[in-house]
Amino acid sequence: MPLAPGPQTDRLQYLDVATRRIARGMDLDETLRELRWAAVPAFADAIVIHLHDPLPVGDEKSAAPVVLQLHSVDRAPETRTALLMPHAEYADMTERVQPVLDGRLAKLLLAGQPAFGDADDIGPAVAELLGPAASAPGTLPPGRRLIIAPLHGRHHVMGTVVLLRRPGRSVFTGDDLLVASQLATHTAIGVQKAVMYGHEASVADTLQHTMLPSSLPEPTGVQLASRYLPASKTAQVGGDWYDAIPLPGNRVALIVGDVMGHSMTSAAIMGQLRTIVQTLAGLDLPPHEVLHHLDEQAQRLGSDHIATCLYAIYDPISHRLLMANAGHPPAVLLRPNGHAEVLRAPPGAPIGVGGVVFESVEMPAPTGTTLVLYTDGLVESRDVDVGTGVEALRTHLQSTPRHGHRLSSLERLCDRILAALAPGPRDDDIALLTARFEGFPPDSVGYWHLDPHPLTAGQARRLTRRVLRRWGLDALLDSTELMVSEVVTNAVRYASRPISLRLLRTDVLRCEVTDDSPQVPRMREAGPGDEGGRGLFLVDRLAQRWGATRLSAGKVVWFEQRIPKVPPYQGS
Repeated sequence: MPLAPGPQTDRLQYLDVATRRIARGMDLDETLRELRWAAVPAFADAIVIHLHDPLPVGDEKSAAPVVLQLHSVDRAPETRTALLMPHAEYADMTERVQPVLDGRLAKLLLAGQPAFGDADDIGPAVAELLGPAASAPGTLPPGRRLIIAPLHGRHHVMGTVVLLRRPGRSVFTGDDLLVASQLATHTAIGVQKAVMYGHEASVADTLQHTMLPSSLPEPTGVQLASRYLPASKTAQVGGDWYDAIPLPGNRVALIVGDVMGHSMTSAAIMGQLRTIVQTLAGLDLPPHEVLHHLDEQAQRLGSDHIATCLYAIYDPISHRLLMANAGHPPAVLLRPNGHAEVLRAPPGAPIGVGGVVFESVEMPAPTGTTLVLYTDGLVESRDVDVGTGVEALRTHLQSTPRHGHRLSSLERLCDRILAALAPGPRDDDIALLTARFEGFPPDSVGYWHLDPHPLTAGQARRLTRRVLRRWGLDALLDSTELMVSEVVTNAVRYASRPISLRLLRTDVLRCEVTDDSPQVPRMREAGPGDEGGRGLFLVDRLAQRWGATRLSAGKVVWFEQRIPKVPPYQGS
């Protein structure tokens, strides 16, 4: 509806509709598109929009000179004036403008008030914005048919809007100048909101991605793959996370969690909870104890922070899976024969509720089995409840293509899951962690329980020698026997129950000695007359790596050695 001079109620009605339309924009381009649609042709026949480059963020004022970049031009279809032709037909228009210091355009921007195109000394400002061609006779419509309206935010110039009317239309009036001022004001607010919205979204996304694992570990006996998809509206960053943490004995902890809410606070809380879980995992606690301590720590962060979490431990030697759940969607287990099963571990209450008893359940995890952990964004939406979504995931996994006797790779599996269950715009973040269990070859493990008595160290040396010879590692016999003897002797000194000795052969030779004493051995300086105190110095010198980890019932001391490469056969 063309806006001509008429009753004041018509102008107010137009402004109400136009400003609500501009405020509807969710990002920069949408805000300016709504301005163009509201202004042309209802108020003007053409509009030219320049924006500050770069657009300022926050309240700090920049000392750099103002630079305006042409953003967009729109015109009414019936316009015939040269300047109002499509953009491709007026290539002389200046796309990048740096207002002359103390010039008319700079003063206009500083004042923040719109001005008519026939105002005193306005010509240079028009020429700066629209290019030298705008100064040629007959280029601009005659009379009061041009308005320059600065886009002025709270603390910054955001840009300018030029509004033009064709010669056959009535000139702008004083009331129209007020209308242009309102359009510019609401647009500047929308632009500033969009800039801040985009900045916060960028910060939130960066925060979220920084707190997620940069890469997954490569533990022996398990393959891992993961995906993280933010919500379609980037500012709606959530607190979804996943993790895979190597544990003593070649086990691996598999974690997925979700902090309730969508904000930078949720992402920050997620980072703190993930750090707590990593610390608790280092103590090698069973899953239910990890969730118990995580719940205690979450309450210290504040009663308003609720999260769900699923914590599982896979042992590639025993081929077992230990799992506890704190209000999280259930994991799905895909077996080698293609059967998919929803694991109904006791769900417990979410982290942060307090006073909740969590329970660990143990189950077999045969070679070739795939575990799928995820957050609710994968299985829940406005149209699909969690139960229906979980069943859809199970059904989809069960239809996973097989190549011979092998399922598709984990990377392809992740892509197929997301393509099937999250193909379009998402209201929530999605974290996905998959693990395929390969297990540990039985012939690469030596495992014994030994009673703690003075002859145990000798028994451990004999067992070690026998296994290393069977594995063809004669080159490591002397050093391994010596280190096993020292570590077992230390364990026997403090143990009250049988100790365990375990040798593992992968790309390295690993030895683990477990006892029921929580006292972790430390290197100390032995005096000249001391008979003991030198064992750990020998381990430290001979082993490639070594360490000691407290367990829920005792400790494990381990060391690793590099396996020598066998030289290739040189035939004659």
